[in-house]
Amino acid sequence: MSNLYFHYPFCKQACHYCNFHFSTNQKEVDQLEEGMLKELDLRLTELKTPLESIYFGGGSPSLLSADKLSNLIHQSKAKFSFHDGIEITLEVNPDDVSKSYLKDVKEAGVNRLSLGVQSFYEKDLKLMNRAHSVDQALQSMEWVSSVFSNFSVDLIYGMPNSTLKEWETNLNQALKFNPPHISTYALTVEEKTALYYQVEKGEVFLLIEEDVKAQYDFLVKRLEALNFINYEFSNFGKKDFFSINNQNYWNGKPYLGIGPSAHSYDGASTRTWNVSNNHKYVAALKKGFLDNETERLSKKDQYNEYVMIGLRKIEGLSKEHVEKTFGKTYAAYLESQVSRHLEERNLFWDGDFLKITPKAKFLSDGLAADLFKI
Repeated sequence: MSNLYFHYPFCKQACHYCNFHFSTNQKEVDQLEEGMLKELDLRLTELKTPLESIYFGGGSPSLLSADKLSNLIHQSKAKFSFHDGIEITLEVNPDDVSKSYLKDVKEAGVNRLSLGVQSFYEKDLKLMNRAHSVDQALQSMEWVSSVFSNFSVDLIYGMPNSTLKEWETNLNQALKFNPPHISTYALTVEEKTALYYQVEKGEVFLLIEEDVKAQYDFLVKRLEALNFINYEFSNFGKKDFFSINNQNYWNGKPYLGIGPSAHSYDGASTRTWNVSNNHKYVAALKKGFLDNETERLSKKDQYNEYVMIGLRKIEGLSKEHVEKTFGKTYAAYLESQVSRHLEERNLFWDGDFLKITPKAKFLSDGLAADLFKI
């Protein structure tokens, strides 16, 4: 199965922690939307199997009207085959939605929402420079939960000056609305963001890793007690509510990224990414070509990616898959690198699958790096 991703690169304002490609200048909105449709036409042959998911991300795709979303979905259906039960997700900001808008996008074909709440504390929203207030977050949660049965809420833990009690309150606020899926991310300082410069200047002080880990550990314990499944390090879903888009991405399925800075993958060894400039993106498509770059992944790169993603998933990574895909040398290398972590009980074998122990979940990236082929 294949996946389609639309990157809508416009926002009302810049979040201080965000390093994704976006613009607060919306002068080229109409031209860019026309460009995305042209890009679809140029790339018709790149997906060989039916679409299992469409994902509208950004940026702030909830700035798109329901009519424009409907057109993008309709055009996608006209150009690609849709799998039965296709998942169509729209990322929404609390300040962009109304109950009527939610009903309209549902009518347009969207059947799953991802709501970017991030926090129910005004101090956190202000530090992140989010456009919404706590009241808007609560109201949007109420509307979303009344209109959609399949939705996810995004929360950020490890906020500066936050306590474990505050994180517990944050989580409980979200749980009041019975979301079937929750995505959570530790606050990360990316270079060249406003937050990065605030930390560099000593204006913002980050939590120590021990406190961030305590918040994550509480998150896992709380959600698993409520029958959420931690199917990937940052993602928790009730049975039958795992994100198809996310799972296909982690499982190496092909995906086509449409829009400025959007990435694509052929499911084998080739990645492409579009230019991260709205004007250049539109200008190239007006001339009938796509401004993008291509990377061919080496066997080593593919192995390292498989290890990194595999250890983040509940299924773990398969030694048999490593041997079949990369060869016996790689399988032997994996076994040699694993031994220390087995002794330290950070990793364990569950039949053919290598998995992270509960106590070591927060160390997943570091553990994966130890297994990389250099």
